[in-house]
Amino acid sequence: MGLIERFFKEPRWGVHPDDHKRPAADAPLRVLPRPARVYLPLQQHVGGAARPVVLVGQKVLKGQLLAQSQGHISAPIHAPVSGSVTAIGEVTAPHPSGLGLAAITVESDDTDRWIETDPVADPFALAPEEIARRTAAAGVVGLGGATFPAAVKFALGKRLAVHTLIVNGGECEPYLSSDDRIMRDFAEQVVDGARIIMHAIGARDALVGIEDNKPEAMAAMAVAAAAFPEVKIRPVPARYPMGSDKQLIETLTGKEVPADARAAEVGVLVHNVSTCAAVYKAIRLGQPLVERIVTINGAAVAEPGNIFAPLGCLVDDLLAYCGLKEVPARLILGGPMMGTLLLHGRVPLVKGASGILAFTAAEAAVPEAGPCIRCGSCTRACPMGLLPLEMAAHIRAGDLDGAVGYSLSDCISCGCCAYVCPSHIPLVQYFSHARGELSARERARLRTEAGKRLAEARLARLERDAREKAEVAARRKAERTAAKARSGTVKPEEETT
Repeated sequence: MGLIERFFKEPRWGVHPDDHKRPAADAPLRVLPRPARVYLPLQQHVGGAARPVVLVGQKVLKGQLLAQSQGHISAPIHAPVSGSVTAIGEVTAPHPSGLGLAAITVESDDTDRWIETDPVADPFALAPEEIARRTAAAGVVGLGGATFPAAVKFALGKRLAVHTLIVNGGECEPYLSSDDRIMRDFAEQVVDGARIIMHAIGARDALVGIEDNKPEAMAAMAVAAAAFPEVKIRPVPARYPMGSDKQLIETLTGKEVPADARAAEVGVLVHNVSTCAAVYKAIRLGQPLVERIVTINGAAVAEPGNIFAPLGCLVDDLLAYCGLKEVPARLILGGPMMGTLLLHGRVPLVKGASGILAFTAAEAAVPEAGPCIRCGSCTRACPMGLLPLEMAAHIRAGDLDGAVGYSLSDCISCGCCAYVCPSHIPLVQYFSHARGELSARERARLRTEAGKRLAEARLARLERDAREKAEVAARRKAERTAAKARSGTVKPEEETT
């Protein structure tokens, strides 16, 4: 294929960073020894935080409900170990701020005694609504990082008549390989979970998109799906951010999801491979989401690999198990492109955490930023077709509305623009700052409008009260006048007046 043909045939978005996935991806899956305590934040999902239903000192079993969901978009929290609830308070949030986050602490009794589960031998005999109910009760959320409650997406897919399930096995972030490992080691669970989701949403086909740098995962998934023609394994180019929903949908189906629309509106629904395996456990085994595979990687790690770990264990527990060559210069929850910087390792593992990266000073080094040379590299790399240089220029000038005019809201914070920028401008930080300022502005506007509505309601109430008082006074006066007239005590001139 010539250069011109390749230019028009290949997608002109994304980047190709060194993946740094091996040797961690090839190391056998290990199981973290049971931690002495687990710390379970009540907010591990999109939506409302879960509400505790246990008390300090209460004995709990593994899988027992600790906090129930609140509202339509929320998810419950379950015990990853058996033991005793020792605290309901704050722990350090998995966030760069290091602020506190409400959590339940459970001290293990070293027995891992499970609650009595309710497995289902034939999920396809269940009504779709029952599958959604059980999935919601198990606390399953999107494990690719979005953490949106899975059952809510089931209902959306059913309502919008989705015909295709896309199973996201892209895992395009460098260093991470937890999805790769779950496809290699538990391919049957992933495929069965995908078929259960298809039944729940009424989809006819499933397309499993796997980046072509994961041949072992692709082979394992092909074997697991061989007996199910409705589940099709599809290799996709190893290009970041191929794992983003809209890019994967376009690559696999040729359909473009409009900026202001959901994927379900074009007939498809996307679920991560780890989410599919969690649905399998929730339905087939009756087990809630209490553990996950997490990648431990980075040059500071002595034995990088993938660890099967209970939710709520500390990052320090995972790093101690894998060993450290040196004190990390930087800790990241997730991948290097879209992950969250951690201030320290006393942070709990949460549902959406697919990896922990411990970088040396050399890996963490950030070159000094220079002036924009308007080379257009960021525009060519942007998977959303945006103009990052123009958005950044407006943000630097304090013109946030101008940045919104260049579709700032469509930015997915993938970091492609900053990665390719020859001047090393922290573009994603600009965009994140702008969105934060816009959110603060919107909150202030809503507060002002709420205050205005309250003031108007108070004024209307006072006016109504005044009218009612005047009406009561007039009515009483009329009644007194009528009473005097009946008793003959009212003079004719008084009646006239």
